[in-house]
Amino acid sequence: MTRILRQLMTRAGRAAAAVAVLAAALTGTAATPATAASGSWSCSGAPVPAGYVITMYNASGCNNHGSWYQQPAQDRLWTCSGSPIVSGYVLTNYDSRGCSGVGAWYHELVRNGIWTCPYSPIPAGYRSTTYDARGCSGLGAWLTVKI
Repeated sequence: MTRILRQLMTRAGRAAAAVAVLAAALTGTAATPATAASGSWSCSGAPVPAGYVITMYNASGCNNHGSWYQQPAQDRLWTCSGSPIVSGYVLTNYDSRGCSGVGAWYHELVRNGIWTCPYSPIPAGYRSTTYDARGCSGLGAWLTVKI
């Protein structure tokens, strides 16, 4: 009798795990790992936590609905088009093929004399001056200086 109960419990545990995996795949949800501070994948449409940016895209993730890798912002980091721009950062380059073809922007902490791309925020205490049409992979760039 004990052997039969053990077999049933093992089969029930496996079945429950399979159902949980299937539910996560169908709904696009999954448990958040304990190491979320270093980054994690999320399904398209999921909110991006404050201070985080999107750095990778997987079109086949989340049951072919697409998934995005979210990680804390840091200086000199390529991010996917559509990623939030964290306060204090500016966009300094563009790659149309980056982020699995979605396009990618290079994020850097603002500093005096940095060249910024179109659509880049200009943080308080700075202003844009000189324009160079060759900057940001041909999109144009503005010299950003401290006021």
